[in-house]
Amino acid sequence: MPRFSRSLATLAVLLAAGIGAAYVTRDRWRASAPPWLQAYLPPAESAGQGTPAVSRAGGGRRGRRGSFDGGPLPVLIAEAKTADVPVYLYGVGTVKAYNTVTITPQVSGQIVDMPFREGQDVKKGDVIARIDDSTYKAALDQAIAKRAQDQALLDNARRDLERYVGLAASNSVTRQTADTQRATVAQYEAQLKSDDAAIASARATLAYTTITAPIDGRAGIRNVDVGNVVQASGSTGLVTLTQLKPIAVLFSVPQQALAEIAPASGKEPLQVEALRGDNKVLIDTGKLEVINNEVDASTGTIQLKAIFPNDTLGLWPGAFVNAKLKVRTLAGVVVAPTAAIQRGPNGTFVYVLGDDSTAKMRPVTVSQQGDEQVVVDNGLKNGEKIITTGFARLSDGAKVEVSKPGAVPAEDDEGLGTPAATPETGGKAEGGDGQPQRKGHRRQQGGGAAPAP
Repeated sequence: MPRFSRSLATLAVLLAAGIGAAYVTRDRWRASAPPWLQAYLPPAESAGQGTPAVSRAGGGRRGRRGSFDGGPLPVLIAEAKTADVPVYLYGVGTVKAYNTVTITPQVSGQIVDMPFREGQDVKKGDVIARIDDSTYKAALDQAIAKRAQDQALLDNARRDLERYVGLAASNSVTRQTADTQRATVAQYEAQLKSDDAAIASARATLAYTTITAPIDGRAGIRNVDVGNVVQASGSTGLVTLTQLKPIAVLFSVPQQALAEIAPASGKEPLQVEALRGDNKVLIDTGKLEVINNEVDASTGTIQLKAIFPNDTLGLWPGAFVNAKLKVRTLAGVVVAPTAAIQRGPNGTFVYVLGDDSTAKMRPVTVSQQGDEQVVVDNGLKNGEKIITTGFARLSDGAKVEVSKPGAVPAEDDEGLGTPAATPETGGKAEGGDGQPQRKGHRRQQGGGAAPAP
């Protein structure tokens, strides 16, 4: 029993020493604690009482309402504006040469010359290749000689016919002899026509030995070198020419888009923009030329063809690009930053800044939505100020404080917020690096129309 009493006394002394050390070092530990943890610690003057000076409900980290110190929640705002908003359809397209020609020889023979360079721009009529023409020249000369021979026979037959007609009139020869001679003359006349056709054919064949470009375009890599013997209409062409100016882009959109495209295209050519994969760099601007005559039943899409001038050669056959088709323009509509649009159980809403510096929840109807702005049909008016940050702790009627443009907004439950649009920034939300804000972005899916960013 005495041994147990001594152990109990020793334990009590150690416990008292530990409590005393913690009391002495509590302020030093508090100073070294991270800021987020300090918000949950009681003030130094009340630590000994075991009761925090500020309760969680009245200050500190308040969850859905208020800032860390119990004051108004810092937010950024933007201004609803009236604007003319173009509506676009988007699709992924493939660049196609406006014309593609595979140069194939029309006569057989040995290639003796190919005066073009691979990758060279050629004009219509420029010489691409020459084939040995010696045999074809001989064939032409032979056809010309054959005609001369038949011409001589015809001339002699005509003179004989004149004599036979005179003799038949004096009954020196029979009429049958004169008629037979007439037939001979007609036969030689027909033979001359055949000779003329043979000469024309020989000339055309001889001309085929000089191969020229049928279009303006760019020569590709040649498939045959000088000295090779080629066959007429062979399966392998000499070289392929592609027309790059203008150039075409084929892209597809959902079949539902026909209801917007068809009526608009009947009035005037629709504008199409070709963009790089990130949709930020404009390559070229062209016009919609063709709406395909049927819908692809396997994909439910309709193929479109747009033509671009391609003056800078930014579009290259076979490349993939994003096509942006302007179908119409919404005139005088109210627009707001995409970051301001929120969705809840009862639908879409925004927080409007009230005159008393409170956030007013207001239902809105959105008809078109893009990357950076939306078209609001109902619920907002031109000039109204809407909140674009701090939604994690924002609620209807909460007190807010508008931060200056470029200021870092209050930290929300998920982490630091992102600076949003202000009237001074033109209604575009910006992050700390000056780039457009993406938070709250809800791009319309399914290839539907969307307003311009």
